Amino acid sequence: MEEFYLGFAQQARDLAEKADPFTRRRLLELARRCDLQSKPGHHGARVAPPPRAMPPNAAFSGSGES
Repeated sequence: MEEFYLGFAQQARDLAEKADPFTRRRLLELARRCDLQSKPGHHGARVAPPPRAMPPNAAFSGSGES
């Protein structure tokens, strides 16, 4: 699987050379993520977002009238 991500990252970099600036930035970010995926021990786990300061419903606990 590591070879797949390394090859895909290289393809994204090759395409980025010919792309417009916006697409180039996106392709290079994709290549960076593929490089991370190709490293041994990396399982693609996403980091959970930080907890909210207050629960979403606490802001709407009033009677509903302004």
